[in-house]
Amino acid sequence: MTLKDRIGSDLKEAMKARDQVRLDTLRSALSAFSYRKIDAGRELEESDQVEVVRKLVKQRTDSITEYQKGGRQDLVDRETREREILSALLPAQRSAEELRPVVAEALATLAEAERNQGAAMKLLMPKLKGEADGNTIRQLVVEELGKLG
Repeated sequence: MTLKDRIGSDLKEAMKARDQVRLDTLRSALSAFSYRKIDAGRELEESDQVEVVRKLVKQRTDSITEYQKGGRQDLVDRETREREILSALLPAQRSAEELRPVVAEALATLAEAERNQGAAMKLLMPKLKGEADGNTIRQLVVEELGKLG
């Protein structure tokens, strides 16, 4: 079952349960798939669908930060719920402890003169795309570079 099929199934359940926030969130995801399909000019693969949902989760996270700055707790609560709904659709992320050996190995492959955060991120991000959050990877790179330096 593709991610889009799973969202469609969850959408039907949300309709039956009369869960308006869930319903709106899932509809926005399907809408984002449609826009992405038009932009790409082809059917979306599973990886494309996951990428779209990740982008929606990031948008919710950014919105939460802004709403907190503005003191809008009602909107923070709604965006948090939407982010939880969307995050549940994504494959599990690797933990920091699972990533640490990968980061250490990548830093070991870099020449000593090239061991910096930018070079490490450039090497790691394509390798770990979809498996871990960029901020988590960045934090681990900084920690590992601190151990080496």
